[in-house]
Amino acid sequence: MNYKEINPKELQGNIFELIDDKWFLITAAKKGGRYNTMTASWGGMGIMWGKPVVWCVIRPVRYTYEFIEEADYYTISFYPDEYRKALNILGTKSGRDGDKVAESGFTPNAIIIEDKPVKKDVVFFEEADTVFICKKLYYQDINPDQFIDKDLDKNYPKKDYHRMYFGEIINCFVKE
Repeated sequence: MNYKEINPKELQGNIFELIDDKWFLITAAKKGGRYNTMTASWGGMGIMWGKPVVWCVIRPVRYTYEFIEEADYYTISFYPDEYRKALNILGTKSGRDGDKVAESGFTPNAIIIEDKPVKKDVVFFEEADTVFICKKLYYQDINPDQFIDKDLDKNYPKKDYHRMYFGEIINCFVKE
């Protein structure tokens, strides 16, 4: 693995470009080593509760939702532009229907997190140039009754409102 660990505060680049323009993968594993991943472009990073955090949103209809619900840890990973086609595959196909990771050409890589009393797997892909290992801290369901700007509801024509997850960034790796 050609990665070095950095403090999240050392991360270089424009976070808005990184999330919105380049997209990212959210990957979570269930007990037994099964995992799923999805492409996302809604989320953010910052400091919350005195911790470096990343937040992301997942609709309950997505297959990744059941994985992140079970997981204590998950990864957020970013990729160079050359992997845009692979990210599109991982964002438009469901892991319920087949092996979309194999179709994407990505190479899974697992790390074991020591968490008393058990070890937990987290998965990311070797093609990533930046990887956050995140410990799930908090979730909240988007409630349309709380939209101050009622026009936001147009993002939910099927009324499949996201669940928002905050994760503490416990490790940040960048490709050397």
